[in-house]
Amino acid sequence: MEASRRSAVKPVIVLKPSKRVPLVEDTTGKASDALPLPLYLTNAVFFTLFFSVVYFLLSRWREKIRASIPLHAVTFPETVAVFALVASLIYLLGFFGIDFVQSLIIRPSGDVWSGEDDEEGNEVLLREEDARTVPCGQALDCSVPSLPHMVRNVTAQRLFDEKPVRVTTEEDARKVSCGQAVDCSLRSLPPRPPIVTSQKLFHEKTVIVTTEEDEEIIKSVVAGTLPSYSLESKLGDCKRAAAIRREALQRLTGRSLSGLPLDGFDYESILGQCCEMPVGYVQIPVGIAGPLLLNGREYSVPMATTEGCLVASTNRGCKAIHLSGGATSILLKDGMTRAPVVRFSTAKRAAELKFYLEDPENFDTLAVVFNRSSRFGRLQSIKCAIAGKNLYLRFTCSTGDAMGMNMVSKGVQNVLDFLQTDFPDMDVIGISGWITEIYGFVLDEGNFCSDKKPAAVNWIEGRGKSVVCEAIIEGDVVRKVLKTSVESLVELNMLKNLTGSAMAGALGGFNAHASNIVTAIYIATGQDPAQNVESSHCITMMEAVNDGKDLHISVTMPSVE
Repeated sequence: MEASRRSAVKPVIVLKPSKRVPLVEDTTGKASDALPLPLYLTNAVFFTLFFSVVYFLLSRWREKIRASIPLHAVTFPETVAVFALVASLIYLLGFFGIDFVQSLIIRPSGDVWSGEDDEEGNEVLLREEDARTVPCGQALDCSVPSLPHMVRNVTAQRLFDEKPVRVTTEEDARKVSCGQAVDCSLRSLPPRPPIVTSQKLFHEKTVIVTTEEDEEIIKSVVAGTLPSYSLESKLGDCKRAAAIRREALQRLTGRSLSGLPLDGFDYESILGQCCEMPVGYVQIPVGIAGPLLLNGREYSVPMATTEGCLVASTNRGCKAIHLSGGATSILLKDGMTRAPVVRFSTAKRAAELKFYLEDPENFDTLAVVFNRSSRFGRLQSIKCAIAGKNLYLRFTCSTGDAMGMNMVSKGVQNVLDFLQTDFPDMDVIGISGWITEIYGFVLDEGNFCSDKKPAAVNWIEGRGKSVVCEAIIEGDVVRKVLKTSVESLVELNMLKNLTGSAMAGALGGFNAHASNIVTAIYIATGQDPAQNVESSHCITMMEAVNDGKDLHISVTMPSVE
C-alpha cells in the first residue's frame, strides 16, 4: 500500500538557489557586533556625551544672551558640541534596537539580496508544485505516537470553520494527525448529531434540555393559560419550575438569560419565604474586614459588595482603630415603630382619640393588649400626629434580638381591635399588609414610622437601635495608616461632612459614606438592604485632642434597623 502511494506521487523538481548558504552555521551577526565597545559601555558613553553637550550649549547660549551676542555666531568648540549632540541623539533614538546603527555601518552586498530573492521564488515554486502533485495529507508525517488507553475520552480542536471536531478512537486521531480528515477544498464538514448539554458550547449559547411535557408547560406559560406563579405547586419541583419559568421568559422577551446562573442553588429553601417566581440567582462576592476591636472584643465584619476598594478602606479603618486601643459603642435606645392611620368623620373625634392614647392612665391597659401578640414584643410608647380628621399613631416597642416588623404589626392590630369598642366610628385606613376597602390596594401603614424612607422623625426620635460609637486614634496611626494628619481630617470633616451636607439640605447624611458599609453588611448577613435608607442616617464628628496630637472621632446613628 505504501509502495502504491509512492508511485502515485509525481517527482518533485527542486530548483537550486543562485547562492548556496550553509544551513547549520548561523552567519547572521548580532546588532551589537557592529560596535567597537561592549553595548553597556557604548550606552554609557553616549548618555554622558548627550547630557554633557546639552549642558555646555545651554550654558554658552545663556552667556550670549546676557552679553547680547548673536546666537548664530558660534565658535569652534560650539560647532563640535553641536555635531556631538546630533551624533548622540541619533544613537539614543535607536537605543532599544541597534539595527539602525548597524544598517549604516554594514551594508549587505547585492548578491546576498538576489540570492534571497531567488530562494523565495524557489520556495513559491515548490509550494505550488506540492499543491498540484501531492495528495492532501500524504506529505505529512503519519508516524504519531499511540494514544493512551482511554481512547474514549473526547477532545475538541478547531479546524478552518471553527467547528469542534470530536476525536473518539485511535484511528480517528491518526487520521486527524495525518491530515486525512481535512477537506482540502475547504468545504464545510458533514453535519453531526446535535449535542444536548446544559453547559456553554463554543458559540456561547446555552442549550436547554427539555422534555415533551416541559415543552407543553412552557407553551402554556407563554400563552398565558398557566400562571407562572403556580409552577412550584403544580410540578412539585422548585428547580424544574424555575427552569421552565426561565425558558418561558426568554421566549416572551426574546432576551437570553445565559449570564444568570440557574444551577447550584436550593430553590426549595426560598419557597414561600424569600423570593417568588425565581428564574436564577445573582452571585455577589463577600469580603472580610477586620478584626474590629469594639468594646474589648474582636469582630470580623462580612461585607458583600461589587464596589472596588470598599472592603479595603473599611479594613484600613479597622486597623487604625485596633492599633489605637479599639472603639466603644453605647446603645441609646431600642424600639421598632409602626404607625397606622385612622380616620374619623370629624377632626374633633380624631383629637379625642389622640388625648385618650397620650393619657398615661390608659397606657398600661393598652400595653397589656399590645403585649399579648408576642412574648418578646413590649410596648414602650404611643405618639400621635393629627392631620385634619386623620390621626397617625406611632407605636414604639422593643422586639428583642429580632428586627420585629411583623411582631409590631400584630400588636398594633390588637390595640386597634380594642379601640374599636370605645371608638366604633374609627375607620382604619392602612396598616402593613392589610387590604383596605377604600382604595382597593395594599397600603404600607401610614408612613409615619417611617420605614425605608428618609424621614426627620427617625432622625430625631430614632427607630430600631439608636447608637453612638467613639474612638481616639493616635497621631502616629493617623500618619502611618491613614496617610494624613489630624488637622487635615478635622478640617475635611467640618467642610465636607458637616458644612457640605448642610449646604445640600441633607437629612441624616452628615457622613462620608455610611450607606456603603451598612448595605454591604446587610447583604452579607441576609438583612433587607432597603433598610439602608434610614439605617445609614449618621453624623460623623472629629476633634483634635491631647494638645492636638490625637484624633477623637465619633459616629451617631439614631435608626439602625
